[in-house]
Amino acid sequence: MLNLTPTKTWLHSHADVMLDLVRLYLGCALFFKGVFFMSNHADLLKLIADSGPWWFAPAAIAHYVIPVHLVGGAMLALGLLTRVAALVQLPVLVGATFFVTLPKLSLWNLEPRENFELSALVLFLTCLVFLHGAGRFSVDALLEKESQRESESLPHAV
Repeated sequence: MLNLTPTKTWLHSHADVMLDLVRLYLGCALFFKGVFFMSNHADLLKLIADSGPWWFAPAAIAHYVIPVHLVGGAMLALGLLTRVAALVQLPVLVGATFFVTLPKLSLWNLEPRENFELSALVLFLTCLVFLHGAGRFSVDALLEKESQRESESLPHAV
């Protein structure tokens, strides 16, 4: 039988690394979703049509969703201003989860249920990244270390 105790011990002592991997994956996925929206206008127009009678939906999708997914996704993947990048994703993900996929939910149709589950999972993971922050392997951590080094090298006033 395979002994997983060393693996479990390592995972428990490096839980922040696992959250960094989630942040990295989530950032890449959101970035490529933005690329998908830019390159597939038919799918974007379908999403606009499915958004309901809201007059601002086309403008919001065109001027908020795509840049937020592109820039925010890249920032999440790099770990740069991580909490800000996660925070600006939340309105898009709440809208996708509760206003686009939830109204289509049905027990008999599998695709809308899968879309809802995926949207809810991405929303949940983005909330976790927002609460946890950047993590050890991020640009934020590098900038913080550099700032600490600079403050330690400055002469202290007596």
